[in-house]
Amino acid sequence: MEIMRAKWSVVVAGLGLLMAAPSFAHHSFEAEYDSAKPIKITGTVTKVEWMNPHARFYVDVKDEKGAVANWNFELGSPNVLKRQGWQRDSLKAGDTVTVEGYLAKDGSMLANARRVTLADGRKVFAGSAAGEGGPQ
Repeated sequence: MEIMRAKWSVVVAGLGLLMAAPSFAHHSFEAEYDSAKPIKITGTVTKVEWMNPHARFYVDVKDEKGAVANWNFELGSPNVLKRQGWQRDSLKAGDTVTVEGYLAKDGSMLANARRVTLADGRKVFAGSAAGEGGPQ
């Protein structure tokens, strides 16, 4: 009876670890972004999504020819951002911001924001908490 209980405990623990694996993959900076491809962009905020697991914001950026591209920037979680001094209204549509971060590996207009210079000139850290991946 004791051996059977031990076997079931091992099976349940193993299943628990397998089910947790996708959450680690989701939070892997290296899986989606390229730390060898830093980016610095200035543009106008068009939309802010303050939600879990990661807040996001979108920025219209004009190129040399005047064409506008809408960039998608991923931030840390709202909880982490609040601990770093962010508020829900730190970014608003219409604000001009400068964003420093790292490009997505797939070449899309997606980047992981690490530092944001807000409309009032404040520079704030925008990434995940230390130890959650990506360059600090």
